[in-house]
Amino acid sequence: MKKKHLVIAALIGLYTTGCATQENGVKVKEVLPFAEKQTEVMLKEVEAKTQQSGKPELVSPRTLNAEGELVLVPSRDWTSGFFPGVLWFLYEGTGKQEWLEQAKEATAKIEQEKYNGKTHDMGFKVYCSFGTGYRLTNDPAYRDVILQSAKTLSTRFYPKVGTLLSWDHSRDKWKFPVIIDNMMNLELLFAATRLSGDSTYYNIAVSHANTTMKNHFRPDYSSYHVLDYDSTNGNVLQKHTHQGYAHESAWARGQGWGLYGYTMCYRETKNPAYLKQAENIAAYILNHPNLPDDLVPYWDFNAPNIPNEPRDASAAALIASGLYELSLYSSNGKMYREKADKILESLAKNYTPKTGEAKGFLLLSSTGSKPSNSEVDVPLTYADYYFLEALLRKQELAKNNNLDKFFNIQANTMTAK
Repeated sequence: MKKKHLVIAALIGLYTTGCATQENGVKVKEVLPFAEKQTEVMLKEVEAKTQQSGKPELVSPRTLNAEGELVLVPSRDWTSGFFPGVLWFLYEGTGKQEWLEQAKEATAKIEQEKYNGKTHDMGFKVYCSFGTGYRLTNDPAYRDVILQSAKTLSTRFYPKVGTLLSWDHSRDKWKFPVIIDNMMNLELLFAATRLSGDSTYYNIAVSHANTTMKNHFRPDYSSYHVLDYDSTNGNVLQKHTHQGYAHESAWARGQGWGLYGYTMCYRETKNPAYLKQAENIAAYILNHPNLPDDLVPYWDFNAPNIPNEPRDASAAALIASGLYELSLYSSNGKMYREKADKILESLAKNYTPKTGEAKGFLLLSSTGSKPSNSEVDVPLTYADYYFLEALLRKQELAKNNNLDKFFNIQANTMTAK
């Protein structure tokens, strides 16, 4: 499972704990050259695959199939915004014009999603691409895409339930499914209120976060994956863990979605209940007896054959990024940064391919859906996205001990009206 080689000899420094103004462990300036080379490979692979398939609607890389071939997806796929986000992060980290141009080109290919009301994944698709692009360029056209996307997403809000509807599919299983992943799409709504002054989007996000916090979590602060609601009265009908080992197990990436999501909600609202929720989720993850020493979790914390179970590098990268932000708000901040540093050290040391391999992906050993035998022990584009995001957050914390440039902090005191 683990790759025993180093990506770059200088990548891993001596891991220490210390003051927040020192960048410990893995350093972004040492990872970026590797990420650039890999992404150059990826761009060539995407072009070749697009020409081979004859399907120009396939615009973004998602994973590798069982034969090691690159899998491309159309803009409607929930993962389509992550590769544009990777390109934006490379531009942010290097300042190179070539990455700016590549990011613009990749982002433009998914603009049509702003009108796609058949999905809840608008945040993943649009905010990770257009949102990051707007943060870095202030392009008013990107602002317009964000606002239209939020308007489209808001049509999936049902006041009687208090949440956004997640999936339109599988209605034979669920009447009104809401998944923990949906916490990640709320950032788009918060941004839309900041950009427009319309509190409607903010209020929808808060309602969804509150309802999810009330119903999605067990007493130990682990999360179910899917809750099924009665859309006529908001009653909970079923509690399932669709992508986990069992309904009462803790699917690793789902715990990461919750950690990251409630940390973000605290940033946007300053509601202490969200901070407490994020801290409790972090405690569940970091204190779990089945969390490996390298802090890269198995695909489910309760998977039956641990330690002989696949890891999920995407969950690890997501958790690291969330912990870096949570460290700003919590009295446990020093510990959270140390844990996030350790995760990134582990990922860079043992979960990366050799330069030029894996079709240009940055991380190996992620798990999409083990119960469906889908995307098990493979690269996944969202793992790369959160890996780079976590690295840039780490670097900014080391420089300035804040993440202000990422979050438009000046607008975060808005309250719902």
